[in-house]
Amino acid sequence: MTSMSDDSKRIIFMGTPVFSVPVLQQMAQSEHRVVTVYTQPDKRVGRGRIPVSSPIKKTALECGFEVFQPIDLRDPAEIERLTALSPDLIVVVAFGQILRQSVLDIPKFGCLNIHPSLLPRYRGASPIASAILAGDEETGVTIMQMDAGMDTGPVVSQFVAHIEPNDTTESLSTKLAEIGARLLLETLDMWFDGSLMPQPQDDSKATNTTPITKEDGAIDWNAGAHEIWRQIRAFHPWPGGYTRWQGKRLKIVEAIPLYKKGGLHAGRVVTLDSDQPTVVGVETGEGVLGLQIIQLEGKRATGAADFVRGQRGFIGSILGR
Repeated sequence: MTSMSDDSKRIIFMGTPVFSVPVLQQMAQSEHRVVTVYTQPDKRVGRGRIPVSSPIKKTALECGFEVFQPIDLRDPAEIERLTALSPDLIVVVAFGQILRQSVLDIPKFGCLNIHPSLLPRYRGASPIASAILAGDEETGVTIMQMDAGMDTGPVVSQFVAHIEPNDTTESLSTKLAEIGARLLLETLDMWFDGSLMPQPQDDSKATNTTPITKEDGAIDWNAGAHEIWRQIRAFHPWPGGYTRWQGKRLKIVEAIPLYKKGGLHAGRVVTLDSDQPTVVGVETGEGVLGLQIIQLEGKRATGAADFVRGQRGFIGSILGR
């Protein structure tokens, strides 16, 4: 970590998933002083119920930071402990708990949140997937001053990012996390010296998102090929875009929408002409979805051509039944 001057501001970092990691790593290498890191409690997973640390906890310990894992920041004892740390600023990146006003009021310079959308568009839990689902060509990162609402605080700074045609939630999250880390470091000095004036959000332009569920990945082949393609990308890696074949779940890992027309039977698997980018597709309500990488339940992901050679009953079958 870079050495700090005695007058450097005391910053508390709050985050949990992989998306938060680049931000903490960049802060650890900067002149800014992170005094401690807050993250969610360890989760117990698997049959042995083994506790697993969050990505941020692992990163924080590697960087030499003290780590706190409160079950609930509304607990008066937790508020007292946080107050005793005398933070000048709290930086929040996908922490996983809503900060109440009693917490927001503690730091002199408030609480800054890094949100992966161009607020007020896509407030809430799934902004990256929502941008891909909508077919947006661009999204971005917003740093906002937190208030008691859900992503409703005034905007401090923003950066616009292009959504590539093959971006998934996974790849776009990686891109936006790196952007968020750079934007925060560019923002902090101006925030501390008062040269940045936060701008209220236009609530009339706000859109809200909800947490992703496993059911969101289920493919309706009556939808159009482009819509299904966006669904597959938006829900990669979890829960994935999936259908059913011979009573088993079949995940569509990678696909491409095609403009092939005529004789469409939603869900029917067809062979494609040699001039197409893949050898097998699925007819949809509008166009054909070319399959590139698929994964049958209990098996490894494989190229669609290899799958067809090993599963001769696949061509002509109806998916989703």
